Amino acid sequence: MNRTQPITLLVCALGGEGGGVLTEWLVDVARHAGFAAQSTSIPGVAQRTGATTYYLEVFPVPLAELGGRRPVFSLSPVPGALDAIVSSELLETARQIGNGMSTPERTLLISSSSRTLTTAERMQLGDGRTDSGRLLDLVKHFSREHHVFDMGAVARDAGTVVSAVMLGAIAGSGLLPFPREAYEHVVGGGKAPEKLGRMAAASLRGFAQAFDIVHSPREQAAMVSRLLATTEQDAPMADQPLPPAIAQLFPPPVHAMLSLGYARVLDYQDAAYAQRYVDRLQHVLAAERAADPAATRGFALTTEMARWLALWMAFDDIVRVAELKSRGSRAQRVHREVRAADGDIVKVYDHFKPGAPEFAALLPAPLAHRITAWDRRRATPWAMPLKVGSHSVVGMASLRLLASLRWLRRRGSRFTEEQVLIERWLAAVLQGTREDWHLGHQIALCGRLIKGYGSTNERGKNNLLHVADHLAAQPGTSAAARAEAIAAAREAALADDAGKALDAALVRHGAPARPVQAQPIRWMKRRPAATP
Repeated sequence: MNRTQPITLLVCALGGEGGGVLTEWLVDVARHAGFAAQSTSIPGVAQRTGATTYYLEVFPVPLAELGGRRPVFSLSPVPGALDAIVSSELLETARQIGNGMSTPERTLLISSSSRTLTTAERMQLGDGRTDSGRLLDLVKHFSREHHVFDMGAVARDAGTVVSAVMLGAIAGSGLLPFPREAYEHVVGGGKAPEKLGRMAAASLRGFAQAFDIVHSPREQAAMVSRLLATTEQDAPMADQPLPPAIAQLFPPPVHAMLSLGYARVLDYQDAAYAQRYVDRLQHVLAAERAADPAATRGFALTTEMARWLALWMAFDDIVRVAELKSRGSRAQRVHREVRAADGDIVKVYDHFKPGAPEFAALLPAPLAHRITAWDRRRATPWAMPLKVGSHSVVGMASLRLLASLRWLRRRGSRFTEEQVLIERWLAAVLQGTREDWHLGHQIALCGRLIKGYGSTNERGKNNLLHVADHLAAQPGTSAAARAEAIAAAREAALADDAGKALDAALVRHGAPARPVQAQPIRWMKRRPAATP
C-alpha cells in the first residue's frame, strides 16, 4: 500500500440496488475508523442501458498520524489509476474494463456473476445475450486479483439488498485499512445485536456471507475455477430424472437435453403427449445414425431436435398461462422478490386481455374458424380485458378452473394445426438428414425461429416452413449448398424482425421471397375537435 496516495475505488450499481447507500456506508466506516475519505457519484440512465457509478477515495493513513494535515482528493476516476472496481453486474464490470479503468498490474475486481439483460440484448430476435464466459475471461485478464460470485443470490438468501453484499465483499478483500468491526458498527447503526431492526439484521447477514466468500482463499479459488469453467450453455439438471425405459432408447450425449424436453412436455400435457415427443425423436435418431454411423458428431442433430421440438410442442396458450400463474412456486417467488415476512399480506393482480383467437384455439376447427372469421370482420378485434387478483379465493379459483381445461386442448383447433406444422418440419429434417447430415442439422436449427406468442409466433412458423419448403429441396443444388443457404436465411430471419433481410437471403439463394400477408384496413371514426 502506498501511504502517500489515496486508495481509489469505483462502485458500479444498477438502479434500485443501493449504490448510494453503499457509498455512504464506506464514508461513514472510514470516519468511524479515523480515516479521511471523499465520494462523488455519476448518475446513470434508465431502461438498463447503463449504471450509476460512485467514486471513492480513502487516504490510508489515520488522521491522527497526519499532524493536522488534510489529504487532497480528486473528484473523478482516472483510467488506469484505480485500485479496485466493485460491480453488481457482470456486463457493467466489462464496460468499465473497456473504458480502460482496470489494469492487470493494479486493479482488484469484485463483481457479481449475475446478469441483468440490457435493452439491446432483449431486442434481439435470437439469443442476444452476451457470452458470460468471455466476460469472465475479460475480468481475469484485466485484473491483478478478482473475486466473482453471484451477489444477487447472496442478497436473496440473506433477505437484503445487493449493497450490503458489496460492502461485505469490499471488507473481505482487505482493500481498505478498516477492521471488520468498523463495517458492522456502521451497518448496524451502532446498536447492540439484540436491538437491531429487521432490515439492519438482514444487511449484516448479507455482509457476513459476502465477507466469508471473498475472505477465504480456499473457497474463493474453488468458486472462481467453477465460474470460469461454467458457461450459460451448460444444460441445467431436470427437475425429474429421465425414466430408465426412455433413457435406454437414446445415447448418453442426448440425455441431458432429452430429460429437460421430456419433463417440459410431460408437465405441459400428459404422459401420452410426452411419449409422442419421444417417438418423434426416435425417428430423428434413426435418421442421424444412418447419416453418421460412427457418431463422429456426437448426436448433435438429435440433441438440437430434443430442444426445439419440446419448445414447439409446449406452445403457449391461455391454459398454459393460467396454469403457470396459479402455481404455488410462483407465489413463493413473488414473496421472496418483495421480501415479504411471515404474516405480511401480499396482493398480486394479473392482467389479461385474451381475444377471439385465444378462445377459438380451444374449440373444434369448424366453430373456431367461424369465430375467427367473425373477429376479422369487426372494425376492431374483440378482446376481454381482465384483472385477476391471484391472491384472492375467487381469482385463484378462476385461474385453476382455466388451467384445468388442459384436456380440452387436444380437441382444440390450434392443437391440431400445431401438430400438422410440427410434422411438416419433422419430415423436412428427416428427409434432409437422410440426404446429408449437415442439411438435416441446419433444418433442425431452424426451430430457433419459433418463439413468442401471437403474431410473433405465427411469423416465426411461417418463416421456418417457407425456408424448409423452398431451400431444403432445391432441385439441381448440392446438399452442402442448400445447408449453407438455410443457415444464411435463418440468421437473416433472427437479425431482422421486419423480414427484409430474410427475403433478400431467400432471393439471393434462388428461392422466392415470402408472400405478402394481407392486412385488413380498419377505418376509425375521428372525434370532432372540441370548439373553444
